[in-house]
Amino acid sequence: MNAWLRATRRPRAEHRDRLLELVAIADRLTSVMDDEQVGLWLQKPSVALDDQRPLDVLADGRYRDVSRVVAELENDSFS
Repeated sequence: MNAWLRATRRPRAEHRDRLLELVAIADRLTSVMDDEQVGLWLQKPSVALDDQRPLDVLADGRYRDVSRVVAELENDSFS
């Protein structure tokens, strides 16, 4: 990953896709919680994700599952 950050190597397509999905979720979360809480939320097991951590669900390629949970948070913020 350090090579990615130094731009000496590029991530494989699958890793790039997971990284982009993580960025998209983190961006959406910042609209409903403080920046500091985003990292905690991503690491905390969620009942809505069968007690799995959102980061693990994203790593498994299940972006839509996490996106649905975030959508619920976004909708609650406008209630």
